[in-house]
Amino acid sequence: MNNFKIRWLLSIIILLPFTLSISMAQIDNVEFLRAGATDGIKIIEAYMTPWANAFGAGLNGSWYNTAKPHKFGGFDITAGINVGVVPKSAGTYNVSDLGLTTLTGSGTASTVSGPDVNGPQLTKEASYESTTVTLASFSLPPGTNWRYIPVPTLQAGIGLPLGTELKARYIPKINIKDDGNISLWGIGLMHSIMQYIPGNKLLPIDVSLFGGYTKLQGNVAVSLQPKEPQNYSTYNPAIAFNDQKIAATVNALNIGVVASVNVPVITIYGGLGYSKTQTKISLEGNFPTPVLVATPTPHAEYNDSGVIKGSSIQPIDIKNFSGLRANVGIRIKLAVITIHADYTRAQYNVLSAGFGVSFR
Repeated sequence: MNNFKIRWLLSIIILLPFTLSISMAQIDNVEFLRAGATDGIKIIEAYMTPWANAFGAGLNGSWYNTAKPHKFGGFDITAGINVGVVPKSAGTYNVSDLGLTTLTGSGTASTVSGPDVNGPQLTKEASYESTTVTLASFSLPPGTNWRYIPVPTLQAGIGLPLGTELKARYIPKINIKDDGNISLWGIGLMHSIMQYIPGNKLLPIDVSLFGGYTKLQGNVAVSLQPKEPQNYSTYNPAIAFNDQKIAATVNALNIGVVASVNVPVITIYGGLGYSKTQTKISLEGNFPTPVLVATPTPHAEYNDSGVIKGSSIQPIDIKNFSGLRANVGIRIKLAVITIHADYTRAQYNVLSAGFGVSFR
């Protein structure tokens, strides 16, 4: 394999953790968790859903660039870039729709893909007798004005008996900035149904069934430190809040029928099927939140009763999406070198392109 191909494959491995780091860095400012876990995770869900779904849609891309499985013992190594596109309608959300229980405030706020403007001011208050104390007050985070989420993939396929091909994706755990890490694996299977049609070898057409599953796990560090006044007996503020992380698990499923027309050098391919993505986000570590203390006068204070533990918080299920998926693409093959590009139409559309080497 020449140096260009090696650099391409290495760039895919490097881009994946970089992509996740950039995506999850948008929630590095978790000031809204001072309101407590119940409302804080609702804000995370509403804010991150568009990018999470676009990332999941991208994981379903570049599984195939032909409907013809490898012959027994044939194989390919393919690197691809899939860009999940967030629809414009997912750029904002209504704060009143979140069902917040401890925060007051209303209006329209940006999701991570929406306008780069701060959202409405939200406030958490507590009352003691005739005194009202503000425990937390903050503006909801701005968006990025960015709707395109690149998702690199690197996979291998090998021909099995009976017109079947096994595909696999794997990236071992890679450390990313601030003690975060990421890992990925996936498996796919393609089986020719054209082989059961009499005279199929006379036609330049292939039709196969395909199914693929990908799972990505990663986490990045965040920081939410206590403010004054504080009165901890169990927790040491210097170290107790230094292990905070936001972790994500993304599952992507893609099943359907794939067809291709093969002529010398060029292959036109397409697929129709069903896709589903599922994203879970969880908090790890200890997070300080202010609580109301009545004496000597009512005030907000950081103490043991205000610490929330990531392990005790229910993981956030991002509003997952599923439905029909259709795509069409073109592949050019020069000797053993393949170049492909395709477009997928779904709830979150995907643009894909890739490069590989393929034998038999």
